[in-house]
Amino acid sequence: MSFADSDLLPLSALQHYVYCPRQCALIHVEQQWSENRFTAEGRAQHDRVDRPEAETRDGVRTEYAVPLRSLRLGLIGKADSIEFHGIQSNFKSEISNLKSPVRVFPVEHKRGKPKPDHCDWVQLCAQALCLEEMMQIGIPEGAIFYGQPRRRQPVVFTPELRAETEAVAQKLHELILNGKTPPPEYDAKKCSACSLFDICMPQKQQAVFDYINRMIHEPDPR
Repeated sequence: MSFADSDLLPLSALQHYVYCPRQCALIHVEQQWSENRFTAEGRAQHDRVDRPEAETRDGVRTEYAVPLRSLRLGLIGKADSIEFHGIQSNFKSEISNLKSPVRVFPVEHKRGKPKPDHCDWVQLCAQALCLEEMMQIGIPEGAIFYGQPRRRQPVVFTPELRAETEAVAQKLHELILNGKTPPPEYDAKKCSACSLFDICMPQKQQAVFDYINRMIHEPDPR
């Protein structure tokens, strides 16, 4: 299967979906957004690398804000940075035509700490899958740079992670095509950090959904 350009969805939506399908739908179906301290700090960190520039140090060329696309998965976006290891001093990368033993290593930048789920890993793996399709090479691993510990967390693109990423991409397309926002599933830790908390109102909405479900499924006492 191959998606048309008009059907491509943002790479960032994968992270939103894994974190919370309802949050993903509020952003990408209902077009809702609200800034909080976490999103502002995250945007500021991305702004520092969101520039189409490049630098070369010690045989490693780093390119920033690299456009990505996968027609197979139906995704489009940017990589924060991509490192090309083992290059020559006069190397100039051509993402779609690179044919060399250069090691390609995507690096995603995040504001906070590593998360308990795989949402960041899925986003990074999707970037690698886009690069593999564009460059016709294999990319075994990458890394996520987290701002609070200020260090990288290596991510190996295992068959399991690749399968999870492809499954999430499929579910994301189904969610957008369906056009319906899932009901809330309140999680104190996740919900408290979500910028859409006041829009989503997860506790209140969940109470309403639970009440409706009880009215539908409970037997009539008469």
